[in-house]
Amino acid sequence: MVRSSSVLKALNFLRWEKVIRMSLEAVQKVTASEQSSQARKAEASAAAKKLTADARRAGEALLETARHEAEAENKTLLQQAEERAEKAAAKLLEQAKAQADDMCGAAEAKLDAAADLIVRRVVNR
Repeated sequence: MVRSSSVLKALNFLRWEKVIRMSLEAVQKVTASEQSSQARKAEASAAAKKLTADARRAGEALLETARHEAEAENKTLLQQAEERAEKAAAKLLEQAKAQADDMCGAAEAKLDAAADLIVRRVVNR
């Protein structure tokens, strides 16, 4: 019986050793899984930061392009407005000159009559 007791103890020891080994393997698997998860999380975080930075740069480049296009369009519109204003001013000046010429012509036509009127009034006094 002593012998079977030692065999039982040895078998019991081997069972516990197997349980401990399995537990250690499970802990190692969990640890490896956690490390892998942390590594994937760090990779995802880095990828998200890179994506955000890339999107920011692209947005800033797009904004700068839009700003340049708007400035160019504003310059063109301002130039067109100045040209229209110059044409309108030239037309108004031409009309004013024509009106002044007409008024001078009318005044000259009445100049002889006005001179006659003045002479008659001076002589009749």
